[in-house]
Amino acid sequence: MQSTPDKRLVAARALLADIGKVYDLGLPVVLWDGSQVMLGAERRHPTLRLHIRDAGALSSLLRRPKLDTILKLHAAGAVDLSGGTLLDLAPLRPKVKPKALIKAIGMGRLAALGLPLLLGKGVQAGQRFDGAGRPLSLQSGGDSSADIQFHYDLSNEFYQLFLDERMVYTCAYFAEDHGDLARAQADKLEMICRKLRLQPGERLLDIGCGWGALLIHAAQHHGAIGHGVTLSVAQRDLALERITAAGLADKITIDLISYEAVTGPYDKIASIGMFEHVGFAGHEAYFSTVSRLLKPGGLYLHHAITRRGRVDLTKFKRKKPEYEAMTRYIFPGGEVDHIGHSAAMLEQHGFEVHDVEGWRAHYARTTALWCERLAARRSEAEALVGAERTRIWLAYLGGVSLAFSRGSLSIFQTVASKRRRDGHDLSLNVPWSRGDLYR
Repeated sequence: MQSTPDKRLVAARALLADIGKVYDLGLPVVLWDGSQVMLGAERRHPTLRLHIRDAGALSSLLRRPKLDTILKLHAAGAVDLSGGTLLDLAPLRPKVKPKALIKAIGMGRLAALGLPLLLGKGVQAGQRFDGAGRPLSLQSGGDSSADIQFHYDLSNEFYQLFLDERMVYTCAYFAEDHGDLARAQADKLEMICRKLRLQPGERLLDIGCGWGALLIHAAQHHGAIGHGVTLSVAQRDLALERITAAGLADKITIDLISYEAVTGPYDKIASIGMFEHVGFAGHEAYFSTVSRLLKPGGLYLHHAITRRGRVDLTKFKRKKPEYEAMTRYIFPGGEVDHIGHSAAMLEQHGFEVHDVEGWRAHYARTTALWCERLAARRSEAEALVGAERTRIWLAYLGGVSLAFSRGSLSIFQTVASKRRRDGHDLSLNVPWSRGDLYR
């Protein structure tokens, strides 16, 4: 007796074939029965494949065609990529708007092909990243400590899969066109120390010190006395191990406390990729604290991701789907401001801004390298944190790289000094020329 054909499978093949005539990705789509449909005329990438591993994935997408749906399906493994990453997929995407696609296929045919899929059972996307039951979305209730631990205490071993040997988890600095991540991160650490004009014996505070790379570099190469603070237990523990191994235990200390609990004063302060976790509600307290901790005339380096400014602050605070996804699944509690806001807050809290340098292209490359490195060690990542979370991280790193490449996200390093009231000549701290920074 001949079995009844899967109506959803037949509809999916026909629908994908029609879409491929208009939306020429040049990408093979592997369906849940193992069959393959070419989305376009001919293959445009040698290894990349899109997998739809569950018929319910298309049903879920038709009912709720949102980015959040795609992410949940991707995390659950119902939709996935093999043979490449989102960075490989993005260049294949043709410039065809959804309205043009609908018009080319026709509403009648779309409705006929979509009905079996729409009526089918959707995917019950999992709410866990891994077998330990870690939630896909963390609702911390505004607890910054819980937010930080959710992200950074994931696993030191996981981050070691894609970061450089120093484990620097912030934007690298590419002095020229190259793809050597370790070199670029070393150049970044040196650039920060140069911008801060670090001198032997000066006290340096690193707010959100990560695994201690900046403090170690500053002590080894500039003779600084370093202190770092973090809310991540995993970061603190490994940083202390590295500091001891480098023979710098008498030069560097690290505390597991909030920046607000720190006592000063310090000659120089750096905040590298930490400010995004503060959120708009905490900006006033943040800049007040930095001002309190820094000596008059001291230098502060503010390194933070930004978005484009808007005339209307209400419009600026509206979150696009990509931004909403990032703050929900990767950085719970995080908010990104614009460079004008950062500069204004510095001036309002007693700082003079000296330099603002955009590093957008540098972060696009950094995150692309991280994505490629994680993809190359995907099986190891899945063993450490689970397949769901690994898929989310690959999508996150690839998506963020594209956002920086396209300019929807940016990043700036801003150098400012705490104003003095005694008429002190600031050129003693900030030279007339910045030529030495780029020697």
